[in-house]
Amino acid sequence: MRADRLPLVIDTDPGVDDAIAILAALAAPALDLRALTVVSGNAALETGVANAGGLLAFAGRDVPVHAGATRPLLRSILRGKYHGPSGMGPLALPPANRAPDPEHAVAFLVRSLREAARPGARRLTICAIGPLTNLALAIAQDPAVVAGIDRIVLMGGGFRTGGNRTPAAEFNILADPHAAAIVLGSGAPIVMAPLDVTQRAMATPARVAKLRALGGRYAVAVADLLDFFDRRDPDRYGSMGGPLHDPCTILYLLQPELFTARSAHVEICHDAGPAFGQTLADWWNLTDREPNAEILVDVDADGFFDRLGALLQAL
Repeated sequence: MRADRLPLVIDTDPGVDDAIAILAALAAPALDLRALTVVSGNAALETGVANAGGLLAFAGRDVPVHAGATRPLLRSILRGKYHGPSGMGPLALPPANRAPDPEHAVAFLVRSLREAARPGARRLTICAIGPLTNLALAIAQDPAVVAGIDRIVLMGGGFRTGGNRTPAAEFNILADPHAAAIVLGSGAPIVMAPLDVTQRAMATPARVAKLRALGGRYAVAVADLLDFFDRRDPDRYGSMGGPLHDPCTILYLLQPELFTARSAHVEICHDAGPAFGQTLADWWNLTDREPNAEILVDVDADGFFDRLGALLQAL
């Protein structure tokens, strides 16, 4: 194992774009994927765990899968809308090659981050591409685990774009805004990939056709997923296709120069009302609070899809 590989945990609620992010991470030699921790979100926890195991079997990889929180901290359960009944759209996954690890995802995160915080140890990077319940529970159980985090790269929120599940709120944050508030307030280094950037990473028909033309099992499977994920709403997105949310976290880790970012203090609205689940960024430092997140605001979409295609061919 290369010593310079980035130790990574992906916290996920496996749906269509989660699957593409996980495949990209598995293909990247620079990433050392230590585990998938699964949270209730796009689908029920048991479905998400089965999808995670099946996806690893599909990719021919052996990575531990840890089942985590079955519901949000306080709010009612919210499910995804665009991933199909299985959460995997048209992709028929094989059975998992191994049973889920018996260690609960939160216990795994606490243990692993405590180890990563020890002198001389490498800190962990966490890509959080579902609701933030598992991570919030780990931080609430032992706030000192933040010392073991190199950074959290999360897909969530919407600032100038508004939301995708309510006019104000993006799904991952809306699914557990109380958890998001804990994570954003933890002091951990955080990079956010909100709708502002993911809606610029559009899987247009031309980009999907280019992926399909690469051939190979994985590029064709991802093209099938992206055809299914097409929102067919050019008035909203500027073109046909679907926004490729979760893979932005992995592509940022691998090629940050594809992205433009701004730092700001972010807070989460978790009081009942029309702003429930909204993410607010103090872009102009009106509140005199230190930034707690680096927010991705733009992406070189053609470069993004070129790199994704190369990763799928490598897998």
